[in-house]
Parts: sequence; C-alpha cells; structure tokens
Amino acid sequence: MAVDPKKTFTDNEIEARLKAELPKWRLEDGWIRRTYRTSSWKGTLMVINAVGHLAEAAWHHPDITASYAWVEVRLMSHDAKGVTERDFQLAKKIEEFVSWRPASVEGSALAGTPEGDLRFAYIKHD
Repeated sequence: MAVDPKKTFTDNEIEARLKAELPKWRLEDGWIRRTYRTSSWKGTLMVINAVGHLAEAAWHHPDITASYAWVEVRLMSHDAKGVTERDFQLAKKIEEFVSWRPASVEGSALAGTPEGDLRFAYIKHD
C-alpha cells in the first residue's frame, strides 16, 4: 500500500508515534523537534553537515538552528502544512545517523571516539 506523502497527522497521532518511535523528539508549535547537544563548534558543524546530507539525499529539508554547543532540527512538511510520514522517516534516519556509536554495536571492529578525553569529544549522547 502506498503512503500518501501529504497526509498530515493529528497532534495525538504525532505524540503517540514520537513516544513509540522517536522518544527523544518532541512536538512543539506544529513541528517535530530534536535538540542535539554537542561538545563544541566542531561537533555542531558535524551534526549540521550530517543532517544536511541526509535531507538533501531525501529531498526533504528541515529547519535547523544552531549555536556553539547544540543543534535543533525541526521537521514539518510545508507543502502539506503539517507533519507527514516524510517527517517521521527523515527524523528516524537523522536519529539513527547522528546517534550512531560504533563501540555500542556488539562485534564492531570500530572503536568509536574515546570517552572522557575532551580532545575527541564532539557530541553528547543522551
């Protein structure tokens, strides 16, 4: 069954999906939002670039606000005037990508960034 990309969800539907699928995201002012905490400007730029890559590949573009140590990503489908399946799918991909930690994957050959050494810190995983 095909997904209608312009079908918008009610606030109750959005809240239920966020709770079940994207618990670190929230609904606010008609947008689904997530704030990523970073350790520095370097980390902020890395998050912005990662989100930008995913958004461009998906051809669905979020609003992004950033400061030295945080990035807020906001998703809402402007053409549909609400939150749609496109927003949920892109939010899931952003969450998966930005929150990825290779050291947490069992059997991974990738160590991940060293914890506790601020020289290598870039994102604060919550």
